[in-house]
Amino acid sequence: MIRTRRGVVARVQFRLPQSIWADCIYLVGDFNGWDTTAHPMQRNSDGEWYIELDLEAHRRYEFRYLCDGERWMNDPEADAYEPNPYGGKNSVIFTDMPGEERSGIADEG
Repeated sequence: MIRTRRGVVARVQFRLPQSIWADCIYLVGDFNGWDTTAHPMQRNSDGEWYIELDLEAHRRYEFRYLCDGERWMNDPEADAYEPNPYGGKNSVIFTDMPGEERSGIADEG
């Protein structure tokens, strides 16, 4: 994941390696109400899956990837992982810049 800041917004690039075999992958999380079709990922020229989102800075978000509408996976580069009600875990990202203190954000892991 790559983070850059523009004011109170953090631009976050979510990426998965080209080795992930899928026809389609969606980014699903609390930032989109866990909508399974709101954020389709694309492939870049190197075959990596990616999507960029502007998220509110200084926040904690939970998310997962949905592959081909049936297989859930976590981000191997997530900041943390949080148990979910389905017996698995969600990936967690903090939208602070690297090196910044997490102002009032608790890492519940």
